[in-house]
Amino acid sequence: MPKSVLVTGATGLLGRQVKSAFEKAGWDVVGTGFSRASPPSIVKLDLGDAAAVSSLLDEANCQDLRSWFIVNPVYLDVPAVTELYPGAANRFPDKCDADPAGARAINVEASRGLVKATSSRDIFLIYISTDYVFPGREGEAPYESTAKTAPPNLYGQTKLDGEDATLAETKETGLGVVLRVPVLYGPAETNAESAINILLDSVWKAQSEDSKTAMDDWAQRYPTNTEDVGRVCKDIAEKYLEAGSARSSYPRVLQFSSEDRMTKFEACQTFAEILGLALPGMTANKAGNDPKTSVQRPFVTHLSTRALKDLEIPVWTQDFKAWW
Repeated sequence: MPKSVLVTGATGLLGRQVKSAFEKAGWDVVGTGFSRASPPSIVKLDLGDAAAVSSLLDEANCQDLRSWFIVNPVYLDVPAVTELYPGAANRFPDKCDADPAGARAINVEASRGLVKATSSRDIFLIYISTDYVFPGREGEAPYESTAKTAPPNLYGQTKLDGEDATLAETKETGLGVVLRVPVLYGPAETNAESAINILLDSVWKAQSEDSKTAMDDWAQRYPTNTEDVGRVCKDIAEKYLEAGSARSSYPRVLQFSSEDRMTKFEACQTFAEILGLALPGMTANKAGNDPKTSVQRPFVTHLSTRALKDLEIPVWTQDFKAWW
């Protein structure tokens, strides 16, 4: 029996690579999108429409637990809140803070509706979450998957609430697992799709001494390639699929991250070195969070990959500089 997967948000930065990883492994793949859907290859679906979700699952005949998985990426679709629908998770902390109701509808309620639909049909779901569920205080990282959570901003809280909804709805069935990932980069349609890719634009802007770009050189980040995350999603699906009833002993929360540690300013320095450029218009901002701002960001939320290693799932990643 062929293995099948439904990838929601398959038009987004992460979703495209998740879809590709499963296709390369020979799975039957159904992708969904909203604003960038392109039927028949990508089915248009609003995850906030419970009837539409149920209809798609029934039409796809997603009834056999032995062969069906749902992967629900977080880094989906377009970045502007005004264009986002429940089918596209809101990944921008500032935009979440500007529209808390919209962020909750996207990151929590849409995911809750999806996991209800999948669990009732005996379909396994992988819910993609974030390292921002942790406070990121100095001296605490790396965080184990079992570590106490304390999101520093609304974005992290809505993602944690999405985790809780996923785990609660699948408590009895065990048909849900959370995968936390850090900031992502990789193949993009536009640099604006990624908080890392877009730094290339800042490098070019900084060619002018008049640009006066102050780039964060405080928060420690671990940028991870979307192609690697796609591979790990596929590996998780295969591991839990092959385990059958034994997967009840497997962890419900997993984490994946590269070990390439850098600040945004250091990432810009790497890009400039690759391009053979200087950064005359950029300065390093080591000030950290401004206590007057509403959105606070963590210092370092490095994720431990111990749970994946214990499952014997490979956690290697592409070298950041070499990939670019």
